[in-house]
Amino acid sequence: MGNQNTTVVKRGGKRPAAGRKSGSGKFGEATVALRVPASQGAVIKDFLAAYQRKRLSADLDAVGELSLPTLHALPVSLPLYSSKVSAGFPSPAEEHVEKRLNPNDFLIDQHDATFFVTIQGYSMIDVGLLPNDKAVVDRSKLASVGDIVLAVIDGEFTIKTLSRKKDGSPRLLPANSTGAYAPIDISEEMNFEIWGVVTGSFRRFK
Repeated sequence: MGNQNTTVVKRGGKRPAAGRKSGSGKFGEATVALRVPASQGAVIKDFLAAYQRKRLSADLDAVGELSLPTLHALPVSLPLYSSKVSAGFPSPAEEHVEKRLNPNDFLIDQHDATFFVTIQGYSMIDVGLLPNDKAVVDRSKLASVGDIVLAVIDGEFTIKTLSRKKDGSPRLLPANSTGAYAPIDISEEMNFEIWGVVTGSFRRFK
């Protein structure tokens, strides 16, 4: 018999661009295969889960106490001076007063849906939120990309700017140009909820 041409078909093996994209896992970086004793598998998983929670808590920069506006406070109207007033001390003369302003009306849009949160850390200093500031949070407003929001991640409160990744999943962005805080990508494993939109803030200097 003569020689016959035989076509060898290769099956299996790694296909180009197949598998999970590098850096798309829980830890946001490439992974390696590692052989461990079967009895230690659960221990290592628990350790990695604890490590992930610790790293997340550093970026959360959790807020402090929550408080509600006083329900039956007497309205306070203070003079709002016109921007035309020259430099120096504003004159108390009535003609320089543009109108009288109630601080509650300025800060609060919907009284029964608003509460205050104390800022603790430095993750949002680039938008003017400093430690011990009071952030005004309105639960009645629908959060949009670009809003500063009060979010809850696995039971921890944090204030960040709402964003989205290319796949549509939420991402929380810090506002600190030092790079000390990383964006927080929300995964399906996280318990995530937006509690409200930050509409303003106030602070005391003395």
